[in-house]
Amino acid sequence: MLQPSDNSQKAPFPPNQNFTAVKTVGAPMEQATIGRSLVIKGEVSGSESLYIDGRIEGTVNIAENRVTIGRNGTVAANISAREVVIMGKVTGNVQCSDRLDIRSEGTLTGDVITQRISVEDGAVLKGSVQVRAASEHKHDKAHQAKQAEQAKAQTEQPKAAAAAAGSA
Repeated sequence: MLQPSDNSQKAPFPPNQNFTAVKTVGAPMEQATIGRSLVIKGEVSGSESLYIDGRIEGTVNIAENRVTIGRNGTVAANISAREVVIMGKVTGNVQCSDRLDIRSEGTLTGDVITQRISVEDGAVLKGSVQVRAASEHKHDKAHQAKQAEQAKAQTEQPKAAAAAAGSA
């Protein structure tokens, strides 16, 4: 039974002390969301985490963050991200610089290149898996950057030669 309040009861905190609330939850992580009814065809790229509950066809490139495919998500695309979590359906290759996590209700049909992988009981994975050490990944990036520079130099040389011949 409730009893009437008595102002003579002692307050739990002295009235003249200031208390600051302690934040127990970290700052909210910025995350973009593609909702259930959205369909995107083309290239999706960005610098924040992405949650996909709709449909994407094309490519997904979120190099430094997490891509999560929700239970309703359907992705027919190659995915490149730091971390990928699959709870829905993915058809395409997945390249992670850190970790791939396929949950029990998730399906992946495609090849995987990652440093770490987790496949829960009940998950479906069809394709090849390459687990690489961090040093291999860095070496590959450096090699790819060198190849891109060489290709750029090769395409610029004919242009410079044509420009010189045109002015002569």
